Amino acid sequence: MQKTINGVTLRKMLVTSYSLLEENKDNIDSLNIFPVPDGDTGTNMSLTLKSAVAEMNACESSTIEALSVAFNRGALKGARGNSGVILSQIIKGMFSELMKSQEAITMKDFARACEKGCETAYKAVTVPKEGTILTIIKAIAESAKQNVKSDTFQDYLHKIIADAEKMLQMTPDMLPVLKKAGVVDAGGRGLVVIFSGMYKMLAGEMVNVEFVDKVEKDVTSEENHVNYESLADIRFAYCTEFFIINIYEKTTEADISSLRQRLLEIGDCVLCIGDLQLVKVHVHTNEPNKALGYALQLGELNGVKIENMLEQNRQLRKNAKKEELKEYGIVAVAAGDGLNNVFKDIDVDYVISGGQTMNPSANDIATACDAVKAKTVFVLPNNKNIIMSAEQANDITSCNVVVIPTKTIPEGISAALAFDRNATVDENKEMMTEVISSVKSGSVTYAVRNTNIDGMDLHEGEVIGLDKHDILVHGDNIEDTTDALIQKLVDNDTMNITLFYGEGVTAEQAEQFLATLELKYANCDVSMIEGGQPVYYYLISVE
Repeated sequence: MQKTINGVTLRKMLVTSYSLLEENKDNIDSLNIFPVPDGDTGTNMSLTLKSAVAEMNACESSTIEALSVAFNRGALKGARGNSGVILSQIIKGMFSELMKSQEAITMKDFARACEKGCETAYKAVTVPKEGTILTIIKAIAESAKQNVKSDTFQDYLHKIIADAEKMLQMTPDMLPVLKKAGVVDAGGRGLVVIFSGMYKMLAGEMVNVEFVDKVEKDVTSEENHVNYESLADIRFAYCTEFFIINIYEKTTEADISSLRQRLLEIGDCVLCIGDLQLVKVHVHTNEPNKALGYALQLGELNGVKIENMLEQNRQLRKNAKKEELKEYGIVAVAAGDGLNNVFKDIDVDYVISGGQTMNPSANDIATACDAVKAKTVFVLPNNKNIIMSAEQANDITSCNVVVIPTKTIPEGISAALAFDRNATVDENKEMMTEVISSVKSGSVTYAVRNTNIDGMDLHEGEVIGLDKHDILVHGDNIEDTTDALIQKLVDNDTMNITLFYGEGVTAEQAEQFLATLELKYANCDVSMIEGGQPVYYYLISVE
């Protein structure tokens, strides 16, 4: 009767959770109400958890603390979309508690972790809304607290999942838009699937487990993520690694455990794993001679490597001083060569390829910010589902990240144009944020599912036109629907209409449409620019 969870079991539970979420991501995506093609909830949650599992499986230690630190770090770096960021905050809260467990996680430990996960997630959202993933983690936390006297951990998780599922079925009563669509909250469903994966592993139920054992490398050099300030305080100078081979017959498993304890007394970052055939050792210490001496009592040494981290530190700091950081930089998110060129033409330093269907992770954004080599980097997400990931990037980058909450490409362009390299950080933030409030944006795409929303019956494949928030028009023809949307956006004060045509529109079609618009809106300056963006036929800016 299993009443506690050790590190080995915890790893298996989390891998199984990821596998089950990956299997069910398409079903979770289908619960999204808004019919536009985007980076959906299930996909973003799965990618976030995949990053967490990859980081955890790269951790050779199986202590609860080491696994918790790695899993949390991977979730933070891999968080994509609003659902992924909220999930990463739940993980952050939970595993900051679980890492305090010593040999095993008790039900009381798990209850405190769920409570902390709930608290952290709610704090991460500016205006928490019930009927979402937040409601489900709250139900999980309450159930975990109430059922701490369960007979086994398996029974414990079963009760928690049952209570979470009950609350999930109530989400349509909390959000009218869910009830109208006849679905439960997608993020909430994803969270129930994750906890169900933990239960299934303990219950021995078969899940197609995919072991993610590689951490994706950053697109820029690793030195971009070096925090030079933290290198100043090195407590132990020598990174010492070796193998123990041809282990003596008198050596026992207890001797290997004893070696681990002796290494902990003379250093940190201790890794001592293996069996009576082979032992791998890693330790940071000021006395590598003692580490080698202790190991020689168990067997022969092989592959000995000792590195002077003090000298490495000196070289890193020397290289850091050579490179002067500029004051400001700008990073924008956009998809399409044309849009990429537009941003570069207005002095944006780095353009991350992404947007709808391709939400970059917090780590992608942090990597781009570090690549700019600036003290302060202004980030233009240009998509409402990327803003939270951009804000989270500040936790994993060495520069000061200032997120301008642009939700559309036209807002991002206007914000970049408002930037002044001679102004202060606060002045630029105020100017860039203020200018986006005056931008009217539109987009034309297609419906990915049949639904009724904003008072319209929409059919899969139908052309739809949106402003920043709502679907305003729909039809069968791209140009007619785009024109109808422009009519909704223009007013007597409109002077400029700019269209960016995407992959689904040829240059010839765009030119013909431009001629029609110039005649119709003779009092405005109408421009047509190749954007090359996927998914959207046209992006529209009205000023």
